[in-house]
Amino acid sequence: MPTPDLVDGELTLTGRITTASNATFLGSIDGAMVVYKPVAGEHPLWDFPDGNLANREVAAYLVSQAFGWNVVPRTWLREGPMGEGMVQLWQESDPAQNPVDLVAADAVPETGWRHVLDGRDEHERMVTLIHEDSAPLRRMAVFDVVVNNADRKGDHILAMTDGHRHGVDHGLTFHVEHKLRTVLWGWLGDALTTDELDGIDRVTTGLSGELGNTLAGLVSAEELTAFAARCDQLRSDARFPAPSGDMPAVPWPLF
Repeated sequence: MPTPDLVDGELTLTGRITTASNATFLGSIDGAMVVYKPVAGEHPLWDFPDGNLANREVAAYLVSQAFGWNVVPRTWLREGPMGEGMVQLWQESDPAQNPVDLVAADAVPETGWRHVLDGRDEHERMVTLIHEDSAPLRRMAVFDVVVNNADRKGDHILAMTDGHRHGVDHGLTFHVEHKLRTVLWGWLGDALTTDELDGIDRVTTGLSGELGNTLAGLVSAEELTAFAARCDQLRSDARFPAPSGDMPAVPWPLF
């Protein structure tokens, strides 16, 4: 089977993801399933510049590649039926797996899971937000800290059948101000592993070369400087950070 021409091949729309806040479409390029988010379909936000969420999604993919962890599926900019936008390879997740879950407070598993927060459901029953204690999710949490992900919902984590976890929807990243909102707070204060520290080192090294040059065309100079500072701070602390500032620590809705 020939390799799909993902950059210049015809992008055909096959459906729309109606749960997304911005215009998001399913499509196909030479038989490869993709997600397409046209810049023209981005809704204005009070705290992020207009018209560059697609750039941030591509920047997040490039950082994921520099980490070497395959957190973000292949993502690129190209023309489509509604103009330039972000295109990402579709990932078929396993609906039987729930890396992030909301369970009854008295039903939290004793092992293999991390506690995030407690609350009450619509029936005033005590519930607990948990996520799995796994290397792929730890890596995603490290990635989220440095890209300053303001929207790591549970549904933005795709559970693959082989145990890998992909992160998607990275338009709200790279802000100069602290914006980290995530459901992955379960390792708060834990020391980073050698593997995680090495990943940060790879990103920092890349900022002095091709990675830095490419990101400079996708985010502002101030955002790139802030990104480098977050990498340095996390490497120096060598621990998962705690929530800080006045922003909510978790996104809403959680999923």
